[in-house]
Amino acid sequence: MAYMLVRHKVKDFKQWKPYFDEDAKRRKSGGSKGGFLYRNSDDPNEVFLLFKWDKLENAKKFQNREDLRDLMIKAGVSDNPDMYLIEEVEKLSA
Repeated sequence: MAYMLVRHKVKDFKQWKPYFDEDAKRRKSGGSKGGFLYRNSDDPNEVFLLFKWDKLENAKKFQNREDLRDLMIKAGVSDNPDMYLIEEVEKLSA
């Protein structure tokens, strides 16, 4: 299974969230199997996303979508996002 880890800051989480939610259909049709949304406890406008993907190739296609950068700007992403494609190595018990 492939994963994508994303970190970025947004101007206003409440403004950003509807854009993120709206893009769910496109993520799903592109192979996303869902994931997790986290916020920094010291800075609620710093967002972390962990997506699960059916295939690494589909995660790469999503990451390279031509409209993704424009969508992020429109949603209020205020810095360059850090995006990592990662693969599970081991599930830890504690």
